[in-house]
Amino acid sequence: MNSKSLRAQLLLWLLVPLGASAVLNSWLARREALHTATRVQDRLLLGSARIIAQQIHYEDGQLDVAIPPAALELFQSGEQDRVYYRIASPGGQLLSGYAELPPPPGELHPEEFLYFPAEVRGVPVRVVAYAQPIFSAPEAGPVVIEVAQTYEGHALMVQQLWATSLRQEAWMLVLVAVLVWVALRWGLKDIIRVGDLVRGRHPGSLEPLDPGPVAQELQPLVEAINGYIQRLDTQMSMRSRFIANASHQLRTPFTVLQTQVNFGLRSPEAPQKDEALRAIFQGVRQGTRLVNQLLSLSSAEAGVQHPRPPVPVNLGDLVQRVLEEQAALAQAKDIDLGLDLGPEPVELQASPSMLHELVANLVDNALRYTQPSGVVTVSLRQTPSAVVLLVEDNGPGIPPADRARVFERFARLHDDHTQGCGLGLAIVQEVALALGAEVKLGEPAQGTGLVVTLAFPRG
Repeated sequence: MNSKSLRAQLLLWLLVPLGASAVLNSWLARREALHTATRVQDRLLLGSARIIAQQIHYEDGQLDVAIPPAALELFQSGEQDRVYYRIASPGGQLLSGYAELPPPPGELHPEEFLYFPAEVRGVPVRVVAYAQPIFSAPEAGPVVIEVAQTYEGHALMVQQLWATSLRQEAWMLVLVAVLVWVALRWGLKDIIRVGDLVRGRHPGSLEPLDPGPVAQELQPLVEAINGYIQRLDTQMSMRSRFIANASHQLRTPFTVLQTQVNFGLRSPEAPQKDEALRAIFQGVRQGTRLVNQLLSLSSAEAGVQHPRPPVPVNLGDLVQRVLEEQAALAQAKDIDLGLDLGPEPVELQASPSMLHELVANLVDNALRYTQPSGVVTVSLRQTPSAVVLLVEDNGPGIPPADRARVFERFARLHDDHTQGCGLGLAIVQEVALALGAEVKLGEPAQGTGLVVTLAFPRG
C-alpha cells in the first residue's frame, strides 16, 4: 500500500501558493527593475544634456558650443555603451554631434525635455531632447540638445536588480519551508503519539484509548476510535454469545443422536430399531434446519455489510412460491395457509434470494408457533409510501413486553411447544435491515395471535 506523508502533503500545499506568489513577485520585480533602470538612464541622459546646455552661449553674434568631458563621464559603467549627442540651432541646423541622431518627434518649449526611443546606425538607443533657451538672444528660440545611449548598461542593471530580487525570494522560500517543516513536525506530534498508542496496544484489547491532552482538531479522531472500539466490543461480545449459543444448540441434537444410535444398536427387535431410526431422522432434520438457519443468518449479516445489487422482483409471485414450499408443513399440522394478494402486481427492487429468505422465515415461524387446525394468512398491501407484507396467525402471540427480545438470537418464548431454535425472527431482522425494510410486531384485531408487518419503502 502506497503511504503518503501528511507532513509532506501539508508542506506541499503551503509551498505551492507561496511558490505561485514568488513567481508573481518575480514578474513584478522584473517590471520594477526595468522601470528603475529606465529611470536611472533617463536621469543620466537629462543630466548630461543639461551639463552640455550650460556650456552653450552667444559670442560675437554666433552660438558657441563646447562639450564638457563631465557630460559623457556620467555614462561610464561596466558595459561599453555608445553615447551619441546632437546640438541643433533654433532653426534646426546641426551645430555639433551626430547627424544620424533623429530630431525629437515634437516641438519643445524652453526648458522642456522629452524622452523617446530611436535607432542610430541600426542600434536601438534611448534619447532625451532638452530645449535650452539662450538668455542673451531669447527671440532666436531655444537650442535643442539631444543625448542618446545604447541599452547595454540598462540591460545589465535590470539583470542585476532582478537577480537580487530572485535571490531574496529564493531565500525567503527556503526559510519558510524550514519554518513550516519544523512547525508541522511540532504540530503533528499528537498524531504520532496517538498512532504509537494504537500500535502499542495488546492484541484483543478493547479498552478505550486515552492519549491524554491532545489538540482540539484530534479530539474527533480519538472519539471516533473509541466509538469504533466500543462498537467492536459490542460486536465481539454478541459474536461470542452467538458462538456459545450455536455450540450449545448443535451439541444438544448431536448428543440426542448419539443416544438414539446407541439405543438402536442395542435393540434386538426391528420395531425398536425403526423407532430409533425415526428419532434419528427427526434429530438430523432438526440439526440440518439449525445449520441452514445459521448459514442464513450469516448471509444476512454479510448482506448488511455488502449489499447486493437490487433487481426487479414480483413480490406476489415470490410469496406464492414460498407458500407452495411450506404447504407440506401446513398440511402436516392441518393449518389453513392462505394468501391475500391485491388487485395489482407488486414489484420491488431487491435481492431475490434475500427477499425469499425473509418471507420463508416469516411463514415458517408462523406455522411452527401456530397450533394444529390454526390459520396463517399472508397479505400484500400498497400505500403511497410503502409496500406492506403482513403475516398473520392465530397462535399464542407475543406479549408486548417480549417483542423486542424475540429479535435476539436463540430467544425462545415457547420452548415446550415448538422445536424451533430461536433464529427465525433474528434472521428476519437482519435481512430486513439489509433490504432497507422495517419490521413491526402486533396482534390481530380479534382473538389471539401475532401480526408481523414488513414495510418496504418505495424507491
